Amino acid sequence: MKPIQRAAGAIVGSAVGDALGGPFEFGPQGAFSARFPAPGVGNEMCGGGGWNPGEATDDTQMAILVAESLLERGGLDLPDIFARFQRWAASEPKDIGLQTEDVLTNGMPWDLAAAIHVQVNQRAAGNGSLMRASTSAVHFAATGRKSTMDAARRIAALTHGDRAAWEGTAIVHELIRVAFEDADPLAALPDILAHVHPDHRDRYATVLAPDWHPDLATEFNGAVWPCLGSAVWALRTTTGFEAAIRAAIDLGGDTDTVAAVAGGLAGAFYGLDAIPARWTQPLHVPLPGFDGRVLHLADLLHLAHHLGG
Repeated sequence: MKPIQRAAGAIVGSAVGDALGGPFEFGPQGAFSARFPAPGVGNEMCGGGGWNPGEATDDTQMAILVAESLLERGGLDLPDIFARFQRWAASEPKDIGLQTEDVLTNGMPWDLAAAIHVQVNQRAAGNGSLMRASTSAVHFAATGRKSTMDAARRIAALTHGDRAAWEGTAIVHELIRVAFEDADPLAALPDILAHVHPDHRDRYATVLAPDWHPDLATEFNGAVWPCLGSAVWALRTTTGFEAAIRAAIDLGGDTDTVAAVAGGLAGAFYGLDAIPARWTQPLHVPLPGFDGRVLHLADLLHLAHHLGG
């Protein structure tokens, strides 16, 4: 498979999972399949919960801001990404994580805001850096394992001061990079875990093990460990993009983010062509704070081409 198919699959797949999962956020297990028992029957891009049909949430909005910074600045410019995040947060988007909102609005500079938040609150291991990782993972995939994992940590640290969030985001980056090499990312997990910070390796090894199930999670899936574990579980226990997304959303809880992460991984693994047109056609990504811009499929494919080029 050509790398561009995997790049577009990761970015579009993450956005599709986000838009499909948004209306089911904080709902019960099995809600998606209860409403849509048969794949392709009914309008699965249904909207609801404040979201229009096909509308991506803050997960994809932040991923787009990262992408546009990487392209416009010619590489990783952390102060620029943070400034874009701040501009977005100030525009009162429909949804924004509590931790992310505090970090972006507490008045601290880009290199201190997240660290101060974790010092004050003692907890900062949410999944908000995982949800936006698809675009940066595509961009850094060609740079090798160390470079892509380090970039993931640095971008995650802009809003999440807990190293657990950095390491989870680094794992997502590396899983997507491995997929770009036409290798099985799940088979690579033991090797990837060897490059995770020792303080967090065991916890990730637990949730990424082949015998782990989301029902075994000790935290809500809004936390970074069960979110990533659930997304990998959805990929591992299904045999196609559609089934992976359905499995992720049916877990309930933080459905948009679990499905966004699962969609990015499944999209990189199965490629763009595996994503149904009935899901990509209504897909759109508003960018609050950026002159009313709304991105559609063609715009996401354009980003994928340049990020993965």
